[in-house]
Amino acid sequence: METPSDRHAYPAHWEADVVLRDGGTARIRPITTADAEHLTSFYEQVSDESKYYRFFAPYPRLSAKDVHRFTHHDYVDRVGLAVTVGGEFIATVRYDRINEQGMSATAPADEAEVAFLVQDAHQGRGVASALLEHIAAVARERGIRRFAAEVLPANSKMIKVFRDAGYTQKRSFEDGVVRLEFDIEPTEASLAVQHAREQRAEARSVQRLLAPGSVAVIGVGRAAGGVGRSVLDNLKDAGFTGRLYAVNQAFGDDVTEIDGVPAHRSVRDIDPAETVDLAVVAVPAPDVPEVVAECGERGVQGLVVVSAGYAESGDEGRERQRALVRQARSYGMRIIGPNAFGVVNTSPEVRLNASLAPEMPRPGRIGLFAQSGAIGIALLSRLHRRGGGVTGASGVSTFVSAGNRADVSGNDVLQYWYDDADTDVALMYLESIGNPRKFTRLARRTAAAKPLVVVQGARHSGIAPTGHAVRATRLPYATVSALLRQAGVIRVDTITELVDTGLLLARQPLPEGPRVAILGNSESLGLLTYDVCLSEGLRPKPPLDLTTAASAADFRAALEQALADEKTDAVVVTAIPAVGEGPSEDAELAAALSAAAATGPTKPVLVVHVELGGLAEALSAAASTGPNAPDTLPQRATSEASGTPGASSDAPDVAEGTPLPVDRTRRLIPAYPAAERAVRALSQVSKYAQWRRDAAAPGKVPEYDAIDEQGAAELITELLAKEGDPRGADLAPEDARALLSRYGIDVRSTLPAPGPDEAAAAARTLGYPVALKTTAPHLRHRPDLGGVRLDLAGEGELRRAYEDLTQRLGKPAELRPVVQSMAPRGVDTVVRAVIDPAAGAVLSFALAGAASELLGDTAHRLIPVTDKDAQAIVRSIKTSPILFGWRGAAPVDTPALEELLQRVSRLVDDHPEVVGVALEPVVVAERGLTVLGASVRLAPPPARDDLGPRTLPAAY
Repeated sequence: METPSDRHAYPAHWEADVVLRDGGTARIRPITTADAEHLTSFYEQVSDESKYYRFFAPYPRLSAKDVHRFTHHDYVDRVGLAVTVGGEFIATVRYDRINEQGMSATAPADEAEVAFLVQDAHQGRGVASALLEHIAAVARERGIRRFAAEVLPANSKMIKVFRDAGYTQKRSFEDGVVRLEFDIEPTEASLAVQHAREQRAEARSVQRLLAPGSVAVIGVGRAAGGVGRSVLDNLKDAGFTGRLYAVNQAFGDDVTEIDGVPAHRSVRDIDPAETVDLAVVAVPAPDVPEVVAECGERGVQGLVVVSAGYAESGDEGRERQRALVRQARSYGMRIIGPNAFGVVNTSPEVRLNASLAPEMPRPGRIGLFAQSGAIGIALLSRLHRRGGGVTGASGVSTFVSAGNRADVSGNDVLQYWYDDADTDVALMYLESIGNPRKFTRLARRTAAAKPLVVVQGARHSGIAPTGHAVRATRLPYATVSALLRQAGVIRVDTITELVDTGLLLARQPLPEGPRVAILGNSESLGLLTYDVCLSEGLRPKPPLDLTTAASAADFRAALEQALADEKTDAVVVTAIPAVGEGPSEDAELAAALSAAAATGPTKPVLVVHVELGGLAEALSAAASTGPNAPDTLPQRATSEASGTPGASSDAPDVAEGTPLPVDRTRRLIPAYPAAERAVRALSQVSKYAQWRRDAAAPGKVPEYDAIDEQGAAELITELLAKEGDPRGADLAPEDARALLSRYGIDVRSTLPAPGPDEAAAAARTLGYPVALKTTAPHLRHRPDLGGVRLDLAGEGELRRAYEDLTQRLGKPAELRPVVQSMAPRGVDTVVRAVIDPAAGAVLSFALAGAASELLGDTAHRLIPVTDKDAQAIVRSIKTSPILFGWRGAAPVDTPALEELLQRVSRLVDDHPEVVGVALEPVVVAERGLTVLGASVRLAPPPARDDLGPRTLPAAY
C-alpha cells in the first residue's frame, strides 16, 4: 500500500542544525516512516504531565496506530519535525492543515493546527521556540499562512512560547482550553525576537568554549614538545583556574599524571562525577572521529580542533571536515577549527590559554579574532610587546583563532563580544566572510555599542583561502568595504593599522569632531603631522612649536591649553629627543602628558615619538594612564625583621606571576613611531565617531506619491510569465519603462531609427532638437567611442549625423540607432541596484563616464535606503563637488536625485523579483532630472536566509 510519505520526496532542505538557548546544538529534521522506534523511545521518556498537556488526557503510551500516524506525513498538508541530539529525539512538532471548520483539509486552505512535545529533560533550552520558527517556515513554503494551537491553561510554558514569538495573536477561551491563532508571516517584531534569541544562543555557545570549568587535552605526549603537550603546558603556565586532564590512548597503566595533571587513556575514563567542558583535540586527522565520538558520549560541551589535514589539504580533507562538523553537532558540540591555533581568555576567573601561544597575553579590553594562526601570532605579539612600534596601550580580553572556521565563525564571536562586559573593542582579521548579510547585521548592532575594526586578507585574489567554503558574491571588494563601513565597521588595510586603531580606541574617548590641535618640540614633525591630517580628511589647526628647548612643564601647559579649547576635538603631541636626554626625562614627560590629559577627559590624546622608545614605555607606566604596578606581581618582599611577607597586611593574596585586574577607568595614551600611523588611526576613529552620532538619529524611508505597489506586482507577475525563463530575463525597453513608471520613475522614450528616413520621421514626432545614439551593447553608454550625437537642431543636421555615424561605426543593423528628444543640460549620473546572493540588495551611485569607472568612484548603500542614506550617497563620491557648483557652475537639483535614489530603493525592496536596475544616464539639471536610459532584470526572488528560521551554516 502506498503511504503518504511514499508519494512525496523527502524534503532534505528542511534539515538544519540550530544553537539552543544554553549554547548546545541540536538537529532539526523531518520525521520519516523509519522513525517509529525513535518516536516510541522518545515518548517513553516524557513525563505523564507533559503527555497530559499534549493530549489533554492521560496518555501513557502510543498505540501502533498513533506511531503510524505520527511517522507518516505527506510533507504538504501533514508535516512532522523532530529535534535530535546524538541521533535521538528530544522534541517533536506537527502541523495538520485544516479548513474553516477545523477539519482536515488540503490546499488552498491556508490554516494549520500545530502541536509540540518536548522531553522534560530538555525543557527550558529554547527547543520549542526553535521548532516554532522552523515549522512556520515549512508551513509558509507549503502555502499555509496561519497557525492555530489549543493549549491547556496550566501549560504556561507552551503559552509563553507562542506569546513571546513576536506574532500578532488572537486568543480565545472555550471548554477549558486556550485557543491561539496567529499569522506566521515574519514581522518586524518576530524577526527582532528571532535575532535576540539567536544572539543569546550563539553568544552562550562561544562562552562555553571560552570560559570552561575543565579542559581535556587529547593527544598529550609523555615527553616535552609536540602540539598536545605544548597546549597542556600553556594551559598550566597561564594558571588555568579549572581542572585539567591529559589524554592519550597510548598511555600505559603506569601513567597516572603528566607533569602533575591527571592522565587518562580516554575522556571516558575520567571520573563520571567530574564534568569535561572543553576538549582540545591534537591527534592526527584520521583519529579525530573516534575522539569526537568519545567526547560526545562523555558530554563534552565543545571542541578546539588544532589538528590539520582537513579542507586546507584538498577535496578528501574537505569531506573529512564536513564529516567532523556533522559528527560534533550530532552530539550538541560546537567546534573551533579544525586547523585552529586555539583560544585565550585572560579573565582572572578563567586564565585560559588553550592555544599554541607560548606566552599568555596581557589582560586588557580588546577582543581579537583571527582566521589565520600566523596572523593571530603577529597580532598577539604586537599587542603584547612594549618596546618599538606602538606601545603601552592595552591587552587582550579574549582571542580566538578559528582556523578553517568550519563551525564557529567571526559571526559567532561577534555575538559573544556584543554583551561581553570584559571587551570594549573588537579587532578582526578575516580572510573570508561566509555570510555577508548576517555579518553586516551583527556588525551594525555591535558597532553601535563598541568599536569593531576589521582587516580583510586575500581581498584582491577573488577567491576564498584554501579551507574556507563561502557563498559566492558578485560584488567587488570595494563595494563590500563600503557596505561594511555603512554598518559602522572600521575598515583598515593592514594589521599594523588594525593594531594602531584598536589601541587608540581601547583607552581614549571618541572625538566629537575632526578638529585637531598639534603641538610639539619639532616644527618639521608638526608640519608633517598637519599635512597628514589634511590628507586624511581631518581639520588640523596650525601646529604649535614649543621648540627643542621645551621642558615637560611646557608640554603640560600647552596640552592643557589645547584640551581646554572648545574648538579642539583631539590633540596630537609630537616629541623628539633632546641631546643627552635619558629615561628620567622620558618618565618626566610622560607624567606631564598624563596629568594634562586628565584635564580633558572627553578628548583623545595621541603621541608621535621619534627615537623615544623610553617615552612609550613611560607613557604605559605613568601613574595616571597605566596600572600602578607592572603586569605581573613581582615576588613579594620579605620583611628583614620577621622573614615573613612584608608590610601590607591587607595586600591581596595573589600568586607570583598572576596578572593584576584591568582598571578600565585609566586613560592610556597611545604612542606611535610615525605621524602617518597616528593620524590615520585618529582619522578612522573620527569617522567612526561620526557614524555613531548619525546612527543615534537614523533616517526614515519616506512615502512618495505616484507609487503603485500593487500594479507593479501584477505587472511583474505578468512579465515573468511572459518571459518564461526560470533564470530570469532582461525586460524590453518598453516593459522596463512601464514598470519603472509604477514607482514614479519616468524614462524619456526613444524611437527606433533603422534608416535616415525613419530617423527624420522620429525627430518630427518628438520635436527638435534631438539626440541620435546607438544602442548596440558594445557601444551603449560609451560616448567616448562616438556613438552619440547631441543637439541636432534640424533634419539636415540629423541626416548628416546619421551618415557619419554609420560610415564610422558600422551598418544600422549593427548599431541599432534610436532618436531621443534632448534633455535639459546638467550632470550625467548613473543609478544602479542589484541583488547579490550573499550581501543582499545594494544601491549604487556615480557620475557617468570613464573617469568614475576607472577610479572606482562609486558609492554604495544597502537597500532599503533612508533619506539620510540618500543624502550621504550623493555626497560620498569624490566627484560630488561637481553636483554642488564646482568652479562656479550652477548647483544641480540634488533633492530630486535623492528622491530618485529612494524610489529605486523602494522598487527593489518591495519586489525582490527585481534583481537588477540600471538608470544611465540620469541627467540632473538645475531643476529636475531626466532619465535617458533604463534597463531592468526580473528573476524569481533569491532565498532570503535572514527571514527564515535560525540555522547554523551547513557543514562545509
